[in-house]
Amino acid sequence: MKSDNKLFGLGLLTAISASLCCITPVLALLAGTSGLASTFSWLDPFRPYLIGLTVIVLGVAWYQKLKPQKQTDCNCDTEEKTPFIQTKTFLGIVTVFAGLMLAFPMYAHVLYHKTGQEITEVEQSNAKRAEFKINGMTCSGCEEHVNHEVNKLSGIIKTTVSYEDGNAIIEFDHTKTDINEIEQAIGKTGYSVTEKKDLK
Repeated sequence: MKSDNKLFGLGLLTAISASLCCITPVLALLAGTSGLASTFSWLDPFRPYLIGLTVIVLGVAWYQKLKPQKQTDCNCDTEEKTPFIQTKTFLGIVTVFAGLMLAFPMYAHVLYHKTGQEITEVEQSNAKRAEFKINGMTCSGCEEHVNHEVNKLSGIIKTTVSYEDGNAIIEFDHTKTDINEIEQAIGKTGYSVTEKKDLK
């Protein structure tokens, strides 16, 4: 039925849209265009509504698929084969894919590999700490994207990035890098630094 196909498509579209703000940083990183990472961060406030719409659409699709069909008296010998796109199996695949898309922000950080070298020994007088207020982060994938870019710099001791607090606290060796270089690295992700300050 065409209505089934429309429901399947709408369910997939809303599921992908709900997590697009978190999928984009990973895709941008894989494509080597980190600056596109924050392109869909404006969708984040709509995420709960998109998740709700996905659940409703897929619920209706499953209801229509599982409700008893009206039997018609027909003396036909041939039974039409249902196209795969209209089967329960296909709806099951769509549902699992939609679930994976909705859950993407929970496992996005796994897709980022560790970059940079950890510094174990730094002269105390060379160690500095700075906080950067960052606009545009919406999930743990965004945190990992910022971590990934900052850790490409030499002299990074430790990074603590939080999308919930909208900040990054970076410890670094000021003889190897500085606050401006770190700000530029964060800027490469597409998120913007709104404020920066020395913590020690």
